Amino acid sequence: MVDDHKHCIVCGRVVSLDKLLCSPECEERFKMQQKRVSRMRMYMMLMVGALFLLIILTSLIRAR
Repeated sequence: MVDDHKHCIVCGRVVSLDKLLCSPECEERFKMQQKRVSRMRMYMMLMVGALFLLIILTSLIRAR
């Protein structure tokens, strides 16, 4: 039977139950991934907002 354990969320190596990451390198990679995800989420929201404004402006122009 295998003892209770978890795996590093970045590289998949076995870690103790109280940890998420196995090393400082994985911690740095995880932080970089989180920044990238956050940046992409912000860009997507800006694009949706710009598209919304474009739709509103074109409908206002056509209404005249």
